[in-house]
Amino acid sequence: MKFLAISGSLRAASLNSMLLRAVARLAPAEITVVLCNGLGDLPMFNPDIEASDPAPVASLRTQIMSADALLIASPEYAHGITGVLKNALDWMVGGEAFIHKPVALLNASPRAVHAQASLKETVSVMSARVVEKASITLPILGSTLSEDDIVLHPEISTSVRAALGALHAVVISARIEAARSN
Repeated sequence: MKFLAISGSLRAASLNSMLLRAVARLAPAEITVVLCNGLGDLPMFNPDIEASDPAPVASLRTQIMSADALLIASPEYAHGITGVLKNALDWMVGGEAFIHKPVALLNASPRAVHAQASLKETVSVMSARVVEKASITLPILGSTLSEDDIVLHPEISTSVRAALGALHAVVISARIEAARSN
């Protein structure tokens, strides 16, 4: 099973990207977490060029469509998600990439409530299936934890594994339901 991890930050030392890398390391053997890259290569969303399907947009769509589920983590800027993440989501609105896609929203800062709410609203409008049991807030901001520390932290690693398990269960359930209806 493949989960695509999307960070809303392009910053090299991003806590959200670090969290997603740690999540990939904590994933059980039956789940592969692949880190999405290329958000910084996307052109600014423009409906006039949407039909031309720029290569970075097509690549992102392919990554999302080929994933069984998504893990999204974004910092909060000015009470919202980052521009780079909003731009990526805007490119996906007109297609089917997010329709019924199970999504876990990860939050590296307990203070980032506005961005988390905005992200949930946006992906919900895009018809994604936000998995509440897999959407967690972790106290990474201000903790000085490294990626290794996150992986080794008993409470954080337990929360991450539980979130991955909840997302995995939703994907399995959706597969069973789809098989029954065919």
